[in-house]
Amino acid sequence: MSSFKIIGGNRLKGEIIPQGAKNEALQIISATLLSADPITIHNIPDINDVNKLIELLQSLGVQVEDIGQESKRFTASDIDLDYLSTEDFNQKAGTLRGSIMILGPLLARFGTGRIPQPGGDKIGRRRLDTHFIGFERLGAKFNYNSDGFYNVQAEKLQGAYILLDEASVTGTANLVMAAVMANGTTTLFNAACEPYVQQLCEMLVSMGAKISGIGSNLLTIEGVTSLSGTEHRMLPDMIEIGSFIGLAALTQSAITIKDAGVNHLGIIPEVFRRMGIELEVSGDDIIVPAQDSYEIETFIDGSIMTIADAPWPGFTPDLLSVALVVATQAKGTVLIHQKMFESRLFFVDKLIDMGAQIILCDPHRATVIGLDRKYPLRGIQMSSPDIRAGVSLLIAALSAEGTSYISNIEQIHRGYQRIDERLRALGADIEVVNS
Repeated sequence: MSSFKIIGGNRLKGEIIPQGAKNEALQIISATLLSADPITIHNIPDINDVNKLIELLQSLGVQVEDIGQESKRFTASDIDLDYLSTEDFNQKAGTLRGSIMILGPLLARFGTGRIPQPGGDKIGRRRLDTHFIGFERLGAKFNYNSDGFYNVQAEKLQGAYILLDEASVTGTANLVMAAVMANGTTTLFNAACEPYVQQLCEMLVSMGAKISGIGSNLLTIEGVTSLSGTEHRMLPDMIEIGSFIGLAALTQSAITIKDAGVNHLGIIPEVFRRMGIELEVSGDDIIVPAQDSYEIETFIDGSIMTIADAPWPGFTPDLLSVALVVATQAKGTVLIHQKMFESRLFFVDKLIDMGAQIILCDPHRATVIGLDRKYPLRGIQMSSPDIRAGVSLLIAALSAEGTSYISNIEQIHRGYQRIDERLRALGADIEVVNS
């Protein structure tokens, strides 16, 4: 297995361009199954999770052509539904959380779909009820076999009013993809309205779908009989952008994030500003100047600030780990409240070993006491438990005194393309070593 060897304490400097959005890519690439016509997608991130999904679609019969750097053309004109019953499909789909996203398109176009229990990060319960309850409301029959497969079948989906039990991003995307070719009108209330869902809806509209309410939590979808091809460009990855902001602050570095899609970042820049981090916006670039110190704000009444995740336009849960790491070297105290996943904060024991002052209150809350760099983090050996915690530990290691080793870096590569190479270009001392 490979590990990162990081010699911390270096101030970084330079420009970095964020990759295409991972979470958008999983939806957009799955949506290519909805049409037999060619669909061209630009700004595709070269990361493990996305590459695995592309390989899965190729095994299903989708033709994938490279047409330039980070651009591909998908043609799903000849789909092999028998492949869904093979052991190869079981193995490939079972290692990828994003495999859940193929169900909506398959059900809409072919009336059938099945997947094994999806893989992905081990960050607590990640239930799939929202997806399957929604499919059932559209007229599909669902069953979970003893062989561990989720199955959905429908001769023809029928539009329906659906009140989602939670504003699930993947659940919303899956149901939108299923509903665009259903008979009649579908209304999704309490729908997720993240930029990724907006992008998916805009792409589907360009293919001939009829969707109104895009950007709100109330989507109305009038079913059509078929969809055509299109061309689509994915947004820059907001999680990478937030990670780079945190990296600059923690390592006291001057970093410019180019082509950051500033208008699609929502509350993210403001949350980091409230942590005392200076940000300048120049056109579509974010400039983070080198800061020797940054101070966390308090609430108006002087009480300790809380940073919590919430459905969009609230703060994304994928950046709470980064915010927590940034707080370890700030001046001031903050409560990090991870509402969505009960295991995502368990990586703080590694930060405590590095010298951070953190109290893990319960599986969902951690209090971080920042002592204004009086006690720098120190390098240790650790393992990446999931994508977001992994990159947060990487950021911590880059700021720490001494040498750190991070194993299980395959988790980081699932979400961040060529991260070591890109960080070295900024002056980071990081290399891959084989253990």
